[in-house]
Amino acid sequence: MKILIADDHDMVRETIALYLQNEHGEHITQAANLDDALIAIKNSPPFAVVILDYDMPGMNGLDGLEKALVENGGNPVALISGTANRAIAEQALGMGAAGFLPKTMAAKSMINAIKFMALGEIYAPLDFMTAEEEENVAASHLSLREKQVLKGIAEGKSNKEIARDIDLQEVTVKLHVKTLCRKLHAKNRTHAAMIARDRNMI
Repeated sequence: MKILIADDHDMVRETIALYLQNEHGEHITQAANLDDALIAIKNSPPFAVVILDYDMPGMNGLDGLEKALVENGGNPVALISGTANRAIAEQALGMGAAGFLPKTMAAKSMINAIKFMALGEIYAPLDFMTAEEEENVAASHLSLREKQVLKGIAEGKSNKEIARDIDLQEVTVKLHVKTLCRKLHAKNRTHAAMIARDRNMI
């Protein structure tokens, strides 16, 4: 069975691929962005299942999912994500995705879900799909200033521009950015903005 794993996080992609290859003998193709994934789909017989990282380069939200669904000839295409919320998962399933895999899933459960989808079934973890939305809870842990700074980051503004807009010192904005990254478990300010948009925090 041929499976395509597309994720820009090398460790995530390679761990899933190795587990599928070593434990189940599957033929795994890997890609680090949407363009490479689409090329792999075009140049191969249809994959039994394609797994796309929602946040990887080229995805542009759910546009990448739509393209992959067309290219994979009606065979299953699913999303995997560490940041997308339930609303995005529901939208993806409504578009025809075979499933949604949160990166918080245990490795064994994720592998079983991938095999389940390859058999033509729809998969979405019940606890994730029925849980209360996280975005308001996440936002409630931010101060007013942090929310203002986060909004500025999401709008692509520099620390200096944000400081001018909300009447703060630039060094204070810089501290807020550092705190936001810690609270949102973001790697950098761009990642923080992506998380905020995905969770409808801004």
